[in-house]
Amino acid sequence: MSSEQPIYRIQFINNGKNYQLFVRELSQSPLFGFIEIGDFVFSSHSNLVVDPSEEKLKTEFSGVSRSYIPLQAVIRIDVVTAKGSARISDLGDNVTMFPYLPGKKP
Repeated sequence: MSSEQPIYRIQFINNGKNYQLFVRELSQSPLFGFIEIGDFVFSSHSNLVVDPSEEKLKTEFSGVSRSYIPLQAVIRIDVVTAKGSARISDLGDNVTMFPYLPGKKP
């Protein structure tokens, strides 16, 4: 087993968008109903191609050492062997927010 610290890929919903981030620290928060993430991992671009979605995330999380994500917003958490590109994407019309109330339109 490698002694290197694992990298976590976390996907969560924020303001109607799907956020995908890579972090090295992930734990249960002392705040009830939240998970705590920290040590954000972003790609270091050495070429001219720049992903605007990742740049937006870098700007949004610049200066942030820890972030607390509500459990109900988390879609998925994976332990990955290599970091990827952080991104923000639209959810589309196929995602229903919790709690679902039939007959009530958002």
